[in-house]
Amino acid sequence: MKIISSAEQMQLACRRLRQEGKRIGLVPTMGALHDGHLSLVRTARAQSQGVAVSIFVNPLQFGPNEDLSKYPRTFERDRQMLEAEQVNLLFAPSVEEMYPPGATTYVTVEGLSEKLDGRSRPGHFRGVTTVVSKLFHIVDPDLAFLGQKDAAQVAVIRRMVRDLDLPVRIVVCPIVREPDGLAMSSRNAYLDPQQRQSATVLHRALMRIQHLVDQGEQNSQTLIAIGKQVISEESAARLDYLEIVNPDSLDPVADISHGALVAVAAWIGATRLIDNVVLYGKGSAPWPEVGRE
Repeated sequence: MKIISSAEQMQLACRRLRQEGKRIGLVPTMGALHDGHLSLVRTARAQSQGVAVSIFVNPLQFGPNEDLSKYPRTFERDRQMLEAEQVNLLFAPSVEEMYPPGATTYVTVEGLSEKLDGRSRPGHFRGVTTVVSKLFHIVDPDLAFLGQKDAAQVAVIRRMVRDLDLPVRIVVCPIVREPDGLAMSSRNAYLDPQQRQSATVLHRALMRIQHLVDQGEQNSQTLIAIGKQVISEESAARLDYLEIVNPDSLDPVADISHGALVAVAAWIGATRLIDNVVLYGKGSAPWPEVGRE
């Protein structure tokens, strides 16, 4: 595995892979890797001959009162994990490399970026789309692998790819969970043992909603009310949002007969966690593959 910190050198290395006839798959990360990230890497390995992973804690997507300074940074451990997965290229740039002094250009997906996490974290998705667009230009991947856990982020990036005609297909991989259902996240490291147990309430709320859907309930307001009730029963949890939306537009849907995304965010102590589940309305067609062909 080659480790590269320069955007120019990364472009050259990816160009060489392409000249060798290799299909390039990119897994963008902020490091502090876990099995959820590795599932993306393994899917990338199965679908492409050249796998590139980026590790960059992107300051643009953190708000002034968020956890940029304490976000977990475990580069040596991450490097070893990626080497074991036979990754070809690891791109680990500095902040100065990605955002040269005086940089004033941003990529914004208007409208979509203000929904769900974008509403709770103003400016967050502008930071995401700016850095991801830069990564797409540097790596020029055929495929980019994202996790379903960040469903709102997926919607925003997909829209950016469509609107800017970027030649990359977005592949969305399933959520990887702990045995008790908690979605794997780098931020889980912030939780103490009691908070860690309380954090499972997000998954319990989603599974309660899924159970009602399996029994035939299709009214979104009924499903949301039940989910919020489950969250309210956990004293350590403070709900940010629980919504049922179209996964592409992130607009609320009145019923789930044609399928929908249930997205939840909650604070467990000082840690904000997100989770979601895709609903297949009773008798509805299978959920379409997410990505740009």
